[in-house]
Amino acid sequence: MEHGTPNYPIGDLAKRTGTKVQTIRYYESIGLLPEPARTAGNQRIYGQDQLDRLAFIKHARDFGFPLDAIRELLGMTDRPAASCAEADAICRHHLTEVRRRIGRLQALEGELERMVESCSHGSVADCRVINVLSDHEKCCADAHEPVETMPFKTPA
Repeated sequence: MEHGTPNYPIGDLAKRTGTKVQTIRYYESIGLLPEPARTAGNQRIYGQDQLDRLAFIKHARDFGFPLDAIRELLGMTDRPAASCAEADAICRHHLTEVRRRIGRLQALEGELERMVESCSHGSVADCRVINVLSDHEKCCADAHEPVETMPFKTPA
């Protein structure tokens, strides 16, 4: 049920939530966000409920929750009187995963520090960074476990 009367075109919804238009369409295609009403000109039009739902999804994504967990959490919002034990369990599982990733990132950080600190700044033939990246045996075992792909920008 819609509450309030605001009607937002997809661009306004995107701006208000800090979500890309393509992402909104994707969330609709996978059922996280219900298909919106359409104007006579077939333009998507969203109400306050969709805005609130998208804000929830965006906030949960900012916390790193996977889409399946968000889907479950959203389903719980339809049952406000139910126990929140399931939500707690989802959050605890996510916390465990975050701590595991932090551990892997700390191992990666340590290996990168060792690589940089042991570089003699001589020629590429003697470069510790190149040597370690060329031979897995020269780095710590913990650093071998892949870390989820994160956005990376090279220094300007």
